[in-house]
Amino acid sequence: MTGDHQSLALLLFGIFVGVTLAITTWVSRNRHGSAEEFYAGGRLFSPMENGFAIAGDYMSAASFLGISGLIALFGYDGLLYSVGFLVAWLVVLFLVAELVRNCGRFTLADVVASRMRERPVRIAAGTSSVTVSVLYLVAQMVGAGSLVALLLGGTSGAAQSWTVIGVGALMVIYVSLGGMRATTWIQIVKAVLLMCGAIALTVLVLVRFHGDFDQLLRTAADRSGHGERFLAPGLKYGGDWTARLDFISLGLALVLGTAGLPHILSRFYTVPTARAARRSVVWSIGLIGSFYLMTIVLGFGAAAIVGSEAVRGSNAAGNTAVPLLALDLGGGADSTGGTVLFAIVAAIAFATILAVVAGITLASSASVAHDLYASLRRRNAKPRSEVAVARVAAAGIGVVAIGLGLLARDLNVAFLVGLAFAVAASANLPVLLYSLFWRNFTTRGAVWSVYGGLLPALTLVLLSPVVSGSPNSLFPGVDFQCFPLENPGLVSIPLGFLAGWLGTVTSREPADEAKHAETEVRSLTGAGAA
Repeated sequence: MTGDHQSLALLLFGIFVGVTLAITTWVSRNRHGSAEEFYAGGRLFSPMENGFAIAGDYMSAASFLGISGLIALFGYDGLLYSVGFLVAWLVVLFLVAELVRNCGRFTLADVVASRMRERPVRIAAGTSSVTVSVLYLVAQMVGAGSLVALLLGGTSGAAQSWTVIGVGALMVIYVSLGGMRATTWIQIVKAVLLMCGAIALTVLVLVRFHGDFDQLLRTAADRSGHGERFLAPGLKYGGDWTARLDFISLGLALVLGTAGLPHILSRFYTVPTARAARRSVVWSIGLIGSFYLMTIVLGFGAAAIVGSEAVRGSNAAGNTAVPLLALDLGGGADSTGGTVLFAIVAAIAFATILAVVAGITLASSASVAHDLYASLRRRNAKPRSEVAVARVAAAGIGVVAIGLGLLARDLNVAFLVGLAFAVAASANLPVLLYSLFWRNFTTRGAVWSVYGGLLPALTLVLLSPVVSGSPNSLFPGVDFQCFPLENPGLVSIPLGFLAGWLGTVTSREPADEAKHAETEVRSLTGAGAA
């Protein structure tokens, strides 16, 4: 990239970082330090505000950079990510949004522990939530590294590394100082910027092809190097039965995983009522649905205008397809329009990453403090000390995410998020659904359900081609692969549900029917909800 690209994009980066730090500083001066303020922003947000914040939380680097890149490289098969991410919101709307808001206070474990023995359930659910959050954070770190490396001249390893470290440091500052209120406003600002940027690029792509979407697809197929196969199923997931099973596994993870993501569930506690939580989801579905339709245009637009080989040459995983598309749409590398549009898109993508990592870090630090710390030191865990632990936990989680982000910097961000969704669907969703809907569910069933999904999911990932055994693995020089699928959801999700059932039917502890009845009434009516 030229010096003009670098200077303008870095200026826009700096402006966004400055604005978000100002928001964080302002909020930190006006907070009163309670757990409800830190974890839930005082429950003062309107459905529209929370809907924009949920959309900001969900429309991550995986969406803006990763999905568009996969479509640019694999056509129809990349488009399946957009479909999976969008359909997942129907599960959230109809099954969990209102019920979770009524049953819990701050975290997933609150819902499960409301009718179980608290300590073992909170430890299990807290461990799972932190694991999912760290996996999701790694994807955002990788996206940030790819973006800034492109900005500063291609594939500079040093640029990627320092970017990952910088993003990690900023997310710790946002969460530690501002809590949920600052995080929410950062996500709202980011959602507005991202929607405006996506709309502008989509319009420019369609104008380039005179509104003829069919011509756009034909051109994309011609420039992809795959011809008509680019527009048909099977380019990525249709080679053999292993690839087809991998696709089914990915689809299950994407559709079911959203309802188990800790940073999404925590957003339902920032509104005053369950009705407001449901309306928040309706707002977010409108925003997210529009956005994912636009990623389809952007992905095929990148293939048609930039070319699949040029996208792959810039970044093997396709993470830089959208910035390259913006550069071309603005007039090319040496044009003023290209410089400006590239810089704006790069800044929006960077804003996307910062906002999402703040939300994820807050959810994971809340799990550490509210679930793990408060369970192990229940008598001493006063609200203010719990908040202090959450701030320290944010720093620790930031360090872990930075380390893993440096390790996984060559993997596609949408693919990395698919792994996080698989773990969420395997460990969090079964225990959540059983707790809400199964009268006979017991404490043993809850603990077994979490670990019965979490441990197989992580084990299968370690034994998969993601970690070893192929040129694109984390450790390409070694081979201990013995599980053929890249996404473990097809095996680990049923195991999570099976473990929960098995733990319940073999438990000697009878289910507490009175607590279940109380939870059922509260979940359906909101009576007694926090």
